[in-house]
Amino acid sequence: MKVLHLSHSLSSIYSLQSSVQITKKQPDFESFQDYSISQMQNSSECSRKGYRHLSVRLDSNLAPDLLWNVITDYNNLSNFIPNLTLSNLLWRRNNIIAIDQIGSQKILGIKFSARVQLELTEYPPEGRLDFFMLKGDFQFFEGFWKLERISDVSSLIYDLKVQGQVGMPIALIENRIITDIGSNLEAIYKEAKRRSSN
Repeated sequence: MKVLHLSHSLSSIYSLQSSVQITKKQPDFESFQDYSISQMQNSSECSRKGYRHLSVRLDSNLAPDLLWNVITDYNNLSNFIPNLTLSNLLWRRNNIIAIDQIGSQKILGIKFSARVQLELTEYPPEGRLDFFMLKGDFQFFEGFWKLERISDVSSLIYDLKVQGQVGMPIALIENRIITDIGSNLEAIYKEAKRRSSN
């Protein structure tokens, strides 16, 4: 999954405070349409190690299984996740999966694309989906999706550690990654909501 993330599509940010919020939430959290997206992790925390650690959370009142079914619909992710131009399931062995994804977008008028092949391990009872890069256009790309349910609120967390190849303008790309992760989570919410009404 933009990833991101998932979906695992591309995007980022220069220097974000851990309190930054990307929020689309009505005054009450009762309505089926209410949701919020927030950054959980300071993106510069791991920069001294050569990679960025990004963590974003979607809170909504959708059932966890709806969200799970969307993020594991590997062949259709590119149909509704922005900037994800390709997502194909390569193989499945029980709960271990490999997928091929291409993310594409324009940054400062220049088209940028990156390809990754990811291995994912599904843990449905725990609501967790771990992934790491088998090969691709990054030096390091791994993380997880995590679903939690507290009271009437479902939280979908996307956590990513990413390091660009030598010469890749990771600081510039990072500026977009966090934005795109938020957009991807919003798209996942909307797709899960659409499916729930069918």
